[in-house]
Amino acid sequence: MSDEATAAPAVADLDLKPALEAVLMVVDEPATEAHLAKILGRSRLRIADALRELADEYTAQRRGFELRQVAGGWRYYTRPEYAPAVEGFVLDGQQARLTQAALETLAVVAYRQPVSRSRVSAVRGVNCDGVMRTLLQRGLVEEAGTEPETGAILYVTTNHFLERMGLRGLDELPELAPFLPEAEAIEAETLEGVPSFDPDAPDAPGSDEADDQTEF
Repeated sequence: MSDEATAAPAVADLDLKPALEAVLMVVDEPATEAHLAKILGRSRLRIADALRELADEYTAQRRGFELRQVAGGWRYYTRPEYAPAVEGFVLDGQQARLTQAALETLAVVAYRQPVSRSRVSAVRGVNCDGVMRTLLQRGLVEEAGTEPETGAILYVTTNHFLERMGLRGLDELPELAPFLPEAEAIEAETLEGVPSFDPDAPDAPGSDEADDQTEF
């Protein structure tokens, strides 16, 4: 009998909630209920019930962390009210936030996706090649095919974006889309002043994307 076969019954005999806690402590991305059910030898329904019970227990106990369902899976997060303590420890005076330019670009992609780089530039009124490259490197956006009419590359947000924002899906985004101008309506006149740069070239001096190296 293989080692895997002999180990399986031992896993199934473990207390479920502590076993879930142990696994979730080491995940580097949200773990799905189906995956947890497979590795712990339990039904998905039982796993789902146990996860929700754990989440409720942490809230009732006012723990400094919470178990949250995001991006199709479950993962531990520190509670927002303890953010100052966490930031003081992790950042230690270093800049780790997205720049304003990156946040604006990311917001346009999130609410207009799939969207081309030129349309994002049209909405922002400034070239966004540098910031878009940074967002790609950070894994917050990704390519998703091309625009049929122009052949331009289209961009969408990623599961990593959902994870970082603490969202289960894009339907949980705040209702901000109505406040964004229609890219189609302003693109023609805006793009005249927004030249398309090589996305792999250094950012132009003086642009608001020049400081994107401080992001995240």
